[in-house]
Amino acid sequence: MAKGKIRRMFPGGNTSYGFFSYYDYILPQDEAERIFCIKGGPGVGKSTFMKKIGEQFLDMGYDVEFMHCSSDSDSIDGVVIPAKKTALLDGTAPHVVDPKNPGVVDEIIHLGDFWDEDGIRKNKDKIIKGNMEVKENFKRAYRYIKAAYLIYEDSSEMVRKYTDISKINKISQEFINIIFNDIEISDRVGRERKLFASAITPKGLVNYLSTVLDTDKIYCVSGKPGTGTEVFLEKIKTAATERGFDVESFYCALDPFKLEHLIIRELNISFTTSNEYHFADVEFEECIDFDEFTNKSFINELVLEENKQNFGFLLGTGIKNIVRAKSIHDDIEAYYAPNMDFEAVKLCMESTMAKIT
Repeated sequence: MAKGKIRRMFPGGNTSYGFFSYYDYILPQDEAERIFCIKGGPGVGKSTFMKKIGEQFLDMGYDVEFMHCSSDSDSIDGVVIPAKKTALLDGTAPHVVDPKNPGVVDEIIHLGDFWDEDGIRKNKDKIIKGNMEVKENFKRAYRYIKAAYLIYEDSSEMVRKYTDISKINKISQEFINIIFNDIEISDRVGRERKLFASAITPKGLVNYLSTVLDTDKIYCVSGKPGTGTEVFLEKIKTAATERGFDVESFYCALDPFKLEHLIIRELNISFTTSNEYHFADVEFEECIDFDEFTNKSFINELVLEENKQNFGFLLGTGIKNIVRAKSIHDDIEAYYAPNMDFEAVKLCMESTMAKIT
């Protein structure tokens, strides 16, 4: 049997707004058969629990979505098996997930049932101190990321002033006419699923675009910040949902309200934003350079370069603080892991697997 297809993405991110969550869009309640909320402390095996279930379903030929953690991109915060209408989610902070329809859709799996509390409590002071330090490092990281965003927005505003919005409107309409042809406005408004394809992580900027963009046709938009790529994508998204098509929207790791990638599954079409911070290693149907819609003669390239350097420094400092937070979090995990009964966790995983199949 052929293995299933893997898609990787981030349901939350370390953004200029702090930690930002799109967890509610992973698998909506009214579309789900089962959602397992996995509780427990750091180091108790939540990520491994979900990974192993996801890998078993891959081996059985099912497509699986792995939801990665922005604070540790090697770790998993969720797994979705679309064909089973089932998700497993890490329900702990900062993305607390609690049952919304318990007994009907949601079920809690508490891995804390399998730990030696007395063993963990021996390190109570170290755990409390460590958690406080993790929190402080993230606060500092978010201040630097916010500062980086302000510099980024300064560059965007410089370019935006000299970008011809009428040209963006025209090319948007051209694509709408080509993609949707004579499809009329529908009585049903399409749904939007919001997630991240990239994230600011301890490893720097990480993206999984090559796994996300899995349609036959992929269009690329590129351009400096402020050239209007997101305006174009928003117009395409609105045209799609007005015609009853569901869409997957992937937002900017820095600005979680800025649309960067769009998938219209029913039409087998994707759009991706390509820039110096993320590029999809896939074959494009067509590339549109939005820099062409900007009057470059009015833009001070020296100031843009200065901003780029300052942005890099501020974002880099923010990432250093995320690295520190992860290091301390790893230390906290070491207080929990030796006090876990992982054989019992394995049995729980097998029981959960049986419920899904």
